[in-house]
Amino acid sequence: VKFTSKNLHHFFFFLSIKAAVLIQRWYRQYAARMEMRRRYTWNIFQSMEYADLQDQIKLYNFLGYLMDNFTRSSSERNRRKLISHIFRENEVCRDAEWERYFSYTNIDVPDIYCGPRLTFPLDMDQVADLVEAFKNKQQLHSRYVLQLLLETWKLLRVLPNINRVSTCHSKEITICGDLHGQLEDLLLIFYKNGMPSLEKPYVFNGDFVDRGKDSMEILLILFAFLLVYPGNVYLNRGNHEDHIINLRYGFTKEVLSKYKLHGKRILKLLQKIFSWLPLVTVIDQRVLIVHGGVSDTTDLALIARVDRHRVSPTNDKINVKIQKNTKKKKKRKKKEILHSPLLCHQILDLLWSDPMSQDGCIPNEVRGGGCYWGPDVTEDFLNRHNLQLIIRSHECKQDGYEFCHNRKVLTLFSASNYYEVGSNRGAFIRLGPDLVPYFVQYRATSMTRGLSFPQNVKRTEHTALKALRELLFVHKSDLLSAFQEIDKENTGLICLNDWGGAIERVLHLDLPWQVLHPQIVSSTKDGKLNYQGWFHDLALKKPRSEHIEQTMLETLYRHRSTLETIFRIVDTDNSGFITFEDFRQTLKLLSAYLKMEISDEVINELVISTDTNNDGSIDIDEFMEAFRLVDKSRLERGKSLLKLKQDCQSLPLETETPQTADSTAPQMSQCLTSQTADSPASNTADNACSQTANLAASHTEDNPASQTEDLCHISVVVKPQ
Repeated sequence: VKFTSKNLHHFFFFLSIKAAVLIQRWYRQYAARMEMRRRYTWNIFQSMEYADLQDQIKLYNFLGYLMDNFTRSSSERNRRKLISHIFRENEVCRDAEWERYFSYTNIDVPDIYCGPRLTFPLDMDQVADLVEAFKNKQQLHSRYVLQLLLETWKLLRVLPNINRVSTCHSKEITICGDLHGQLEDLLLIFYKNGMPSLEKPYVFNGDFVDRGKDSMEILLILFAFLLVYPGNVYLNRGNHEDHIINLRYGFTKEVLSKYKLHGKRILKLLQKIFSWLPLVTVIDQRVLIVHGGVSDTTDLALIARVDRHRVSPTNDKINVKIQKNTKKKKKRKKKEILHSPLLCHQILDLLWSDPMSQDGCIPNEVRGGGCYWGPDVTEDFLNRHNLQLIIRSHECKQDGYEFCHNRKVLTLFSASNYYEVGSNRGAFIRLGPDLVPYFVQYRATSMTRGLSFPQNVKRTEHTALKALRELLFVHKSDLLSAFQEIDKENTGLICLNDWGGAIERVLHLDLPWQVLHPQIVSSTKDGKLNYQGWFHDLALKKPRSEHIEQTMLETLYRHRSTLETIFRIVDTDNSGFITFEDFRQTLKLLSAYLKMEISDEVINELVISTDTNNDGSIDIDEFMEAFRLVDKSRLERGKSLLKLKQDCQSLPLETETPQTADSTAPQMSQCLTSQTADSPASNTADNACSQTANLAASHTEDNPASQTEDLCHISVVVKPQ
């Protein structure tokens, strides 16, 4: 064949087109795989988060049931006494008496205190100094904390249930969603958008606290701006502005760790403040801003009349009953409508509900509170109240925001990196007189800027799968029973379809197990899984005491968040310690809640194992620290990497000092020793394990910055990928 320049041109053009098609096909398949991984990672995070919220609602309802239906036996009277204080939210006490209890005048500020000093009434300069101090990791003195909170409580008590805001032609209103204790996000919003002022009003849509480590600082900043600009800063209540939720998700623990001496008073005052936060904000009579959502019974006219400070966003019965009992008979009929179960249920819907794509309105069984409402409910609600848009928060979105219901419902979430660094963007919106939202997205960390999209997906996927493996581990007994029901002939093998179906029946997470199985199943043979071998990868290490059954340890770990919540409830003085008897009653409460028997012998064994210093009390934090998991394979890899590095440097383990770069090696040896011993893990050993696990994780290629949690006597094995 004679090749001319024209023929060659056509030939290479054909090759380039074919190569482009192949590359395009490969890229589309690659992008589809990455999107699939991103979606199932997101589903894992959300499913586990909502299941935990559901457990919290169930626990609170159970404790309320005990209050209503206890018998006269001495044991049940003791349990009722332990929990009764959490339902006395509406003690018959004058506001003046509470103000005396919250008084700060007897608290002295030492001369060596170098943090911000506040004088009231506050001005903008003081608030700016407060923001700068928190940015520099300074802490506000408890005297100023109580003073600021007390002034906030006085202001909130005169505010209506529904904030009504008007935009003029020169104003934009900035709206922020969940912050969840992530101060970096709030500071970044102020950097990008400016601080609240007369010219720059803000609406903060609830869930200021829990999960993050700077919830207290966020509250103090928002309350300070509210005091300076009461007509330009608006705060809606979220479902996490509730002291029972705070017991489980970290805020209570944060306050007590930062303010050890006056933490109890601060928490009680915050409890009062949360109950007085407004429920809804309406802009220009056209845009509704609410934390959760609406239902087919939501009526703003009724919500405007409810006594919001007498309603718990966690439960729709308990506070109603107590409030009716504390009112005089002549006022009972008048007040009954203001906090009837119907209105309490409406407030639950405002704070807990989520939108769904189908028409209708059904109970939100996933979260355990509120409802799912559909596009038809949105349309009906907007028409009845002459509104055009609902802005809500309450759900983490990967882009920080998401429209649904024909763009008539907008979800806004302002906490970036919520599940893991790189997992999601945060966002806030600006709303002008035209009421068209303008979005600003961000990530509040520089750690993700150098990472590509695949690297971000891989990082978050690793964290999600680690959490999922832990969940499978703590349900080992239930899963084994489910597998054995399928495996009638006792072969030890089941097909992957049956494996996925059994896991879903036990965990109820609604996850694509067929898609996930390559990530959590190491090997199969002829499409069948050796589930005994699979469980070997999720092995529970031998407990410290032979008398404590493995299934009991699994149960305690599985319900560790519920157990810690009960501990915090029983710890009425917020000291962090409870007596042996209260510890026993706590476990009895847990056994009643789980409808399982925990024998006195097991309880006594736990008491002996937990009281490491023999002081006759149980340290709550130390007890909870005893129920964490360690990724042993990564710990071992970290040990190998450290040893290899030391061999290369010709530095024996015995000569290492704390000042050397590899100072964690001796600590790791201590950690591994404590894992094999039958003695309780000390704080030093635990810290050493954590440092070593972190270093090991930092050397692994698949997750350069993950933190491996550690415990010296309960562990899970995860095979390297």
